[in-house]
Amino acid sequence: MPVSNPSPATLVWLRRDLRSFDHAALHRALQEGGPVYCAFVFDTPILAGLPREDRRVAFIHATLTELASELEKLGGHLIVRHGDARDVIPALAAELGAATVHANDDYDPQAIARDRAIAAALEQSGRRLCLHKDHVILHKEEVLSQAGKPLTVFTPYKNAWLKKLNLDPSLLAPLHVDPYAARLAPGRSTLPTLAQLGFDDVDLAAIGIEGGMTGGAAAFDAFVPKLAPYGVARDFPAQRGTSQLSLHLRFGTVSIRHVVRTIRDIAAAGHGGDGGAVWLAELIWREFYQQILYHFPHVVRSAFKPVYDRIQWETGAEADAMFAAWCEARTGYPLVDAAMLQLHRTGFMHNRLRMVTASFLVKDLGIDWRRGEAWFALKLNDYELASNNGGWQWAASSGCDAQPFFRIFNPVTQSQKFDAEGTFIKSFLPQLGKLNAKEIHAPWLAPGKAAGYPPPIVQHDVARQRTLERYAVVKA
Repeated sequence: MPVSNPSPATLVWLRRDLRSFDHAALHRALQEGGPVYCAFVFDTPILAGLPREDRRVAFIHATLTELASELEKLGGHLIVRHGDARDVIPALAAELGAATVHANDDYDPQAIARDRAIAAALEQSGRRLCLHKDHVILHKEEVLSQAGKPLTVFTPYKNAWLKKLNLDPSLLAPLHVDPYAARLAPGRSTLPTLAQLGFDDVDLAAIGIEGGMTGGAAAFDAFVPKLAPYGVARDFPAQRGTSQLSLHLRFGTVSIRHVVRTIRDIAAAGHGGDGGAVWLAELIWREFYQQILYHFPHVVRSAFKPVYDRIQWETGAEADAMFAAWCEARTGYPLVDAAMLQLHRTGFMHNRLRMVTASFLVKDLGIDWRRGEAWFALKLNDYELASNNGGWQWAASSGCDAQPFFRIFNPVTQSQKFDAEGTFIKSFLPQLGKLNAKEIHAPWLAPGKAAGYPPPIVQHDVARQRTLERYAVVKA
């Protein structure tokens, strides 16, 4: 009797989905049969230019260490390589005899180009690349207008998104791995050290970060009891009122399906109040910006609304000096400076403060939003192109469904409203500790009590008028 040929090997290429559960690509690969190999590539084109102390690389490394252990418990292992993924993945597939490479979709234009190049290389050797939806609930053409066009205003997008989900609850169904774990290829995990990758070790715990699936689960579990007051608490940086999940959503150490399913279950049980709906809307904003990036990739370098590319931004030595003062927390506006210090020291910035600091750079200093976006891209632990670009273009009024150009945050009134006692400010600017709750928002009005703290680099009222004139010319 002839013996049937075993199933060809399959390779799962892990990218921004660093977990071993509820995983689209891994689930689909295991359904096909085995053996199934799992691999991650420290992609040199992505790593190029990052500082040795980059916190994100340390987070990924810690996460992969945990992931390798979890895969081994399931009977598999993790292969980790360092190189250009365009070369590494086709070579690894050939080495393993993998007929198919499964991966989860990435919507960044550079990632799309990379994936196309890898798909073409695999095809030349009779292999194929299969991409799956995992990073979002709905993607690409799944949420469109009645005319079949991408939605570029958030509220219609949100309503269409919610309608889709209500009509098809299976969108949240978990994609199980455990039942097929016997199909994982056994072996010994390989993981280079951070030093071998050219990076320094970082004490993540010192900045309040726990890597991996354990960290993601802990952050979500800690946030769930805070859902009810979220709609109000999220605006106050001195409170821990936000989810702290953005880093874990970015690298996929939590499942977006599990997160949304949990929120809806809480709401169905009559708990969570308005806070659950507010937070779900924030998650939908995340998907809104992902589909904007996918359908309108020009936003990476240009304004979503082309007219705003005609704005004459401040340039030259004076603008460079102001940009440096913003980066280095020397603007003379305490809330802005404290926020920039939070970013520098921890790699995190509270969402309200992201809006305030972005508005200050663009509309108080008149500096091109792209410079600020690039700085955040370098510094944010949770940096994600779609959300970072969308947030900056929102602040600059150049994006889809952005704030009107005449809406200009006053850094003093924002400080008075959202850090009334100066608690957040003093945690990063202890030299202002002698100022009372009235003085701390504008230290220049309390001479002698803020020694060593710089005066404001611009007068807000004057800068506001200049910005209105700058934008009015474009809108004329």
